[in-house]
Formats: sequence, structure tokens, C-alpha cells
Amino acid sequence: MQDRWSDEDAAAAVDRWGPRWGEALALRTYSARLIGADPDLVLHGGGNCSIEGERTDLLGDDVPALFVKGSGWDLATIEPQGFTPVSLAFVQRLRQLDTLTDEDMVEALRAHRLRSDAPDPSIETLLHAFLPDRVVDHSHADAILGLTNRADGAEHVQRALGDRVAIVPYVKAGFDLSKVAAEVYDAHPGVEGLVLLHHGLFTFGATAEESYRRHVALVTLAERHLDGRAPASVAVAGRRDAAPVAVALRGALSAADPQGRRWIVAHRPTPLASDPDLADHVARGPLTPDHTIRTKRRGLVVDGAEALPDALAAFARGEAAYFEACAGADPGAYTRLDPLPRAVWVRDVGLFTVGATAAAASAVADIAEHTVALVRRAGGLGPVAPLPDPQLFEMEYWSLEQRKLGRGQEPPLARRVALVTGAGGAIGLGVVRQLLAAGAHVVATDADPAALARLQEVVGASPRLVLQPADVTDTASVDAAFDVAAAAFGGADLVVANAGVAVPGRLEALDDAEVARAFDVNAQGTLRTLRAAARTFARLGPAVGGDVVLVSTKNVAAPGAAFGAYSASKAAAHQLARVAALELAPLRVRVNLVAPDAVFAEGPVRSGLWAEIGPDRARARGLDPTDPAALAAFYRERNLLRTEVTGSDVGRAVVFFASGGVPVTGAVLPVDGGLPDAFPR
Repeated sequence: MQDRWSDEDAAAAVDRWGPRWGEALALRTYSARLIGADPDLVLHGGGNCSIEGERTDLLGDDVPALFVKGSGWDLATIEPQGFTPVSLAFVQRLRQLDTLTDEDMVEALRAHRLRSDAPDPSIETLLHAFLPDRVVDHSHADAILGLTNRADGAEHVQRALGDRVAIVPYVKAGFDLSKVAAEVYDAHPGVEGLVLLHHGLFTFGATAEESYRRHVALVTLAERHLDGRAPASVAVAGRRDAAPVAVALRGALSAADPQGRRWIVAHRPTPLASDPDLADHVARGPLTPDHTIRTKRRGLVVDGAEALPDALAAFARGEAAYFEACAGADPGAYTRLDPLPRAVWVRDVGLFTVGATAAAASAVADIAEHTVALVRRAGGLGPVAPLPDPQLFEMEYWSLEQRKLGRGQEPPLARRVALVTGAGGAIGLGVVRQLLAAGAHVVATDADPAALARLQEVVGASPRLVLQPADVTDTASVDAAFDVAAAAFGGADLVVANAGVAVPGRLEALDDAEVARAFDVNAQGTLRTLRAAARTFARLGPAVGGDVVLVSTKNVAAPGAAFGAYSASKAAAHQLARVAALELAPLRVRVNLVAPDAVFAEGPVRSGLWAEIGPDRARARGLDPTDPAALAAFYRERNLLRTEVTGSDVGRAVVFFASGGVPVTGAVLPVDGGLPDAFPR
């Protein structure tokens, strides 16, 4: 393992954080980040770090404090304020107790925080406090888990690390583990670390540097014990297309979910999916019980999409048996979790992971891939053995985790996957903004890569946003965009057909090529989008259902002179959407339309349509064609509400339809400030 400590970087950390937080906490933060940034030590919030110090109160007294990682902070990015100060004297006295429930422990730690705005301290705070050293580091180091996750794990630890460590038997995190670990430490004074079987590694020292370097040294010894025992690299079999598998899995998950919820599915190509022993590796279970909260106790291995329904049903039966066997005589004391896998391996296709969000699915992928890789590597020492089911159940159904269930409310479009065409323009930007604000995952497409880059600048990066160049005049390009949505999130269940071009001109002056362009983008582009969407909806199935929202125009109901090609081509698209409402209803897909007028801008993004046709429309109304503000004012004053219509207004209309609060399909919602000649009829 690489020692990443740098005296230069440590000094920079002191310069950055020291003036406010002090040198010791600055260096503590620096070394915690070193640990958190190494995926061989910590994955997704795992691990804990602490330092003993003092906090000055309002009376000027220096109160002994333990600064320990706060809940919700990731070690890779933690700031000094992420370390919660708690009364060291109080928490050390808790060791005198014979028993302490998790709930009472959490309440006591909250009550003895020394900073009111600090997050809840780590559940392992007491373990840090009961150890006498000033600095403590804890990780779920892969190499350590590779030694301990087996029947003879303690012997391998002793052979690899010798008397530099003491071994702690497995006990669930909390008060009991803290007392056991402290007793083991007391019986082995002078050790550099504690190895917790099936859990991880603790090291300690007088300084952040000493504890960190001990951590690296011990993990390195464990790695050397594993060296030379890893199997050969996997020969990758012929890869199969991931997109249809992802869509089929997303549909099958909703069909199998007792609550019928949608799920986000992410695909990760990995050669491990071609390992002939994959099923055995996956069956070994999690490397540490902490992972069960994200990954469940097992993953699922299937040969292809056609096997998914039966495999999910069998997985659910296994989860039911696991619950009944482990819940004991009082199953009502637990809130039963959903019986769906979080990691689904499809042979020769890759790893598909499941979550309520893309971030959750990505975390599962990291853990699942890491786990199988380590099981393969550690298998050279003999079979890797997970904890028995009762211990895994104890963590997965931990009372502190159960208390979180049902808290909060998901945003209206949570778990939805939207694909938006023409996303780089003013309307497209407004739609994407509102979809993201409503919790949707979005694949934003546009024929102009520069427009997508501008979109990214405006809305910022998000794990729920994917940018994909796509031209609706090219069938292959449209189909590829839907494949991207499938691989990234499991397939679009909300399609916003927004791409369009404006072609002005009186009928006698219209050019054939320009008319053809208008119909190719506005009408046939809509058809290509609806066709790809219909295929995706068919693969997802009625358990997922979904929505299509066509961005139409007020010109369908109230056309304007010298705008025939645009009005006619948009009317054709309008009619296609109405047909789609008829055809897609059996799949529980609603198809609705929004009809905006005069959207000149969305924030800093000006409408490309109005940039193209604005001067001509201004001249037709006797306005200065070089003054866009005058034309915008004209359109604002002509609607009944005397209001400006923005891209976000259109986006909010899209969210209204997609939220499904009203059982409606085939409807048209004007977003125009009120134009009597365009009233629906």
C-alpha cells in the first residue's frame, strides 16, 4: 500500500485550516482524507477517525474533547467542522456501565456534543474514546478483510501481522464492541493496532502521522500475505448489449417490488462478469456487515435478461426465508425491507446495480465489484467465509437503521428517468432544470454539443444528469440516446420531445429544402423519438409505465401568417402525440402536450428559435428588428396575464403531467399567459 503522507501537503493543510481549527485538527483532517480517498481502505462513508484535544467554552475553560467523524461526512472530503467534539470525560465514564442500548448511546452522545451545530457523532465514538491513544484511525481495509473473512482468520492475521496487533472477535458495532475492544487492548499493551474480525482495522498513535503510517504499514503486511495467491485474470467472453438487459431489469424490479416502486438501474462493464466462478464469489456475501445496508447480504447472478423474472422471484423467496429465520419470535419488531437485490451480475454483460438514486446504485457497484475482486484474490488462502446470517441480519435490520425508514418524503419525480430532446435551448434548459429540481434523473440530448456544454455550465454537474449528443433527424442517433439512458439509469420512463426548428416565410416563398428540414426535425424527429420511446416502454412493461410530454406550440391552435412550414410540421407532431396516447395507454403510459408561446429565454440562455425568426417577426409587427427586447415586450403585452413565459414555466408544466396527480392523457396545456385565439377547443 502506498504511503501518501506528504510533509508539504500536511503543511498546506495546517495553513488552510490551522488558523481557525488549530494545527492538530488540521493534520487530523488531512490524514483522514488520505484514508478516505483510498478505495482499498474505505468505500462510501465507511471508516472513522478521531483525535483527542480541547475545546474552549464561553468561560474560557479548556474542556477535554474527543473530535470524532460526524454522521453524514465522507472521510475523503471531510472538513474540520465534520469532526464532532464530544465531552471526553463523559464518554470515557460510559465504560463503567454493564449495558447500554444503541438508542440510549446515541442520545447520550448527542446530549454531550460540545458544538450545538455539530452532526451526530459516529456510532463507534465509544470505541475511539475507550482507547487511550490520542489519535485513532479505523478502516475496512480490503487486505485485512481478506485475512479475517474465513474460519481460520485469526491465524492468518497472526501470521501476517504478528504481535504488532491484537485480535478482537466479531461483535456488532456499538457499546458492546467498544468494551470488548478496550479489554483486548488492555490485555495487549503496546500494540499498534486492533484487527476486528469481519470488520476492519484500528490503528492509533500520538500524532496523525504516526497513526496513519501504522495503518499503511499493517495493511501492507496483510497485502504481502495475500501476494502470489490471486488467480489469473479473467478471460472476457463475448460481450452482449447491456441496454436491453438494463431496461428489462428495471421493468422486472418494479413488477417484483411489493410496493410497485420504480428503481434506478446502472450498468458497469467489468471483466469479472465473465469469471466462470462468479456465482460462487457472489454467494460469499459482504466483506464487512456494514455493506449489507447498501448491498444486502447477497447479490444475484443470471445468464441473461430472459432469466430475470424467475431469478427475482427466487431471490425474494430467499429474502423472506432469511427474515423469518432471523427475526425470531417477534417479527413485528422489525420493518421488513424490500426483497429485491441491489447487485445483479449478468454473465458476459456486466454488473447492474439497483438504487433509489444513481448515487446509491453507483455505491453498490463500487462495493460489489470490490467484493468479488477481493474474494477472488483472497481465495488463494482458502474459502472466504462471510458472517452467518444472524449477524448479517443484526446489521441489516439494526434498530438505528430501522428508525430512518419512512423519514422524509421523496420528491415528486424521484426514481423517474427522463430523456429530453433539444435540451440545449431555452425551453430545453427550463425543462431539464425543473425535472432535476423535482428529483428526476435526466438524459439531456441535443444535436449541438456546444449547447449541451452550455447547459452543463448553467445547471452544474449532478449524478442524476447525463449529457448525450443526439440528432432527431438520424434514427441511429436517437436510438443510441435511448441506449445511453438504459445503461446509465435503466431506461427512460419519461420522454420529453422538445427538439424543433423554426422556418419562417410566406407560402409562395417557401423553399422546398427548408420545408423538408422543418418536417424532418419537427414531425419526423418527433416520430423517431416516439418510436424509440415506445420500444423502451414495451421493454419496461406496464409495471413501470410512464409519460411522454410533447412540447407543441400555440401555433397549432392559432397559426400565424408567414409561418406555414413551422405550424404545419408542429401540427403533424401534435397529431402523432395524440396517436401515441391511444397506442401506449395499455402500457400505462400517458401522452400529453404543452403548448408554449414566445419563450425568449431561460436565464442566461437565449432562444435559438427566436434568434432565427425574431427579426422577421419584428418587421411584420412594425418593430425594430435589431431590438429583441421590444419584440419580447410585444409578446408579453399581448397575453391576458401580461407575463413573460420562460423555459422553466414549460418545465413546470412537464413536471405537472409527469407527477401523475391527475389521470389524464391526450391533453394539451397552454403555457402562453393566456391567448384567447389559442384556447383549447
